[in-house]
Amino acid sequence: MNITFRQLRLFLALAETGSVSAAARMVHVAQPTASMGLKEITDTVGVPLYEVVARKVHLTQMGLELVKTARAISGEWETFEQQVHGIKGLTRGKLKVAVVSTAKYFIPRILGTFCEKYPEIEISLEVLNRDGVVKRLEENLDDLYIMSQPPLNIEINDEVFMPNPLILIAPKDHAFAKKKSIDLISLKNEKFIFREKGSGTRMTTDAHFKKLKFKAEVRLELGSNEAIKQAVIGGLGLAVLSKYSLVDQDEIVILRCKEFPIESSWHIVSPRGKRLSPIATVFKEHLLSKNSLTGRT
Repeated sequence: MNITFRQLRLFLALAETGSVSAAARMVHVAQPTASMGLKEITDTVGVPLYEVVARKVHLTQMGLELVKTARAISGEWETFEQQVHGIKGLTRGKLKVAVVSTAKYFIPRILGTFCEKYPEIEISLEVLNRDGVVKRLEENLDDLYIMSQPPLNIEINDEVFMPNPLILIAPKDHAFAKKKSIDLISLKNEKFIFREKGSGTRMTTDAHFKKLKFKAEVRLELGSNEAIKQAVIGGLGLAVLSKYSLVDQDEIVILRCKEFPIESSWHIVSPRGKRLSPIATVFKEHLLSKNSLTGRT
């Protein structure tokens, strides 16, 4: 088979966008040129790679296999380019990182200190819920993944780099706000606002309460830390959130509960067997350094 690297990039763009016209824009060619290129790829392979249903592109099983191959080739080429730049004394290339939504409160600062050292690096940051990050991990779309609850059903490399304490919060006028100490038993009549099922925070909280044989009365399940904080401020209940999500929040108090904080950690994850690019390797080392948030070395 004779497929060019440019054609592979076009097919990757098709897989990512789900549209021939959008893929054409991504690789900076006219739509007729993109359509012709995709037809040439299909003719070369000799079996259908995609079909269009209701103006939406759906990859066939062989199309999905081609995407995996094309991503592997593209990743190896980017690694080679970075190695060449390194030999020349330059640090250029692209770093792709996917993080769960709670990590958005600190990862941008870490990326900021990293970019101070390597200003020519292009950063791609995806902020999603845990399911979205796990899906990207399964498809090997990024260099590194940041989450608090790595999946157990995928073979991965996993390193802890930072604690992620989960704390119990309430509105500042709550009856327990000024108490020096409370316990879970005193919360049996309280209503709780939780993150959605499947989120790292929810999984850790559920496991903690189950271990302590405490059944929380759930009033709301929300998919956003910000929405949860506003619900707490509105008096709808208590909540358990990452310490990192509480930034400049004057209308919320942290309750001094004996069973809190819940111990949790932030993890750096990548598919097992994946060879990290030079830039991804340096960024991982940056994450593991004790002062990555401040930029001190």
